[in-house]
Amino acid sequence: MKLLLICFLSLMPFYGLGQVTLEVQPALDILDDFDKIRDFTMDTDGKESYFTIQSPNEEVSVIAKSIKIDGVWVKPKIASFSGKYKDLEPFLSPDGLRLYFVSNRPLDNASSHPKDFDIWYVQRNSSKSNWSAPINLGAPINTEHNEFYPAVALNGNMYYTCDCPGALGRDDIFFSSYQNQSYSAPVSLGTGINTDGFEYNAFIAPDESYLIFGGYNREDGRGSGDLYISFKEKDGDWGKATPLPAPINSKYMDYCPFVDPKNDVLYFTSRRSQEPGTTMVSMEVLLDYLNSYENGGSRLYKTQFDIMSLK
Repeated sequence: MKLLLICFLSLMPFYGLGQVTLEVQPALDILDDFDKIRDFTMDTDGKESYFTIQSPNEEVSVIAKSIKIDGVWVKPKIASFSGKYKDLEPFLSPDGLRLYFVSNRPLDNASSHPKDFDIWYVQRNSSKSNWSAPINLGAPINTEHNEFYPAVALNGNMYYTCDCPGALGRDDIFFSSYQNQSYSAPVSLGTGINTDGFEYNAFIAPDESYLIFGGYNREDGRGSGDLYISFKEKDGDWGKATPLPAPINSKYMDYCPFVDPKNDVLYFTSRRSQEPGTTMVSMEVLLDYLNSYENGGSRLYKTQFDIMSLK
């Protein structure tokens, strides 16, 4: 399935380059048949990827894997550690030896009853090794509340979403530093990022120079959920977040960012829907529209541009 969305924008506030063309397109052809894809992570070599595949009402939520062979992504398979419980939001550590994810699985095999959503991880000795059994990240990050969307910097510092006490709003982006092989007490990031509404789905740059995250129904957004970026300032504080430009952000739900910094590619999920453009004169025309990539389903997109040019 081929689709290309091109938007000519005057991005002087962002780039200082006048007219710039941004192209947003489907990310992986192998995902065309799935109407509900969300979350994406990839190793630094661009040859191993993980993503979430869900049923329409999310009764089923599994983490799947695809590898690239001879430049082509192969048909996805369910990850070795997924398939029984609701698993989502995978994130590969920068060294590729640990994969964090979110799950409602019980803490041990003695119970079969799902719990609240926690952050878990699997690990391996090398990129060719099998993943371990899932390990709960534990306190102080996991609590009796829900933890979502883990992202880890090169130094091990973790950023994630939580509806925990101490949040400025309904959901906040939290931070926990990694020191001496353990995590510190998490803190909600400041008002440059969090508001009294919903903030979620944070991607942290490997060097912690910027943070991209989702914000819901903000006054400066384009509608529904939008992607925002904040840069770390010299004093260590996070600067006031600004929305990413169109056509990355749309009037539909845009969320779940992941950046391939080596190739300046932003991956994200969107529920955008194309205008029909024609009268539904037959069932064939209707089905063609309903089965198109931009049909309002949760789809994975990508766009190439220099994130740091926004600074």
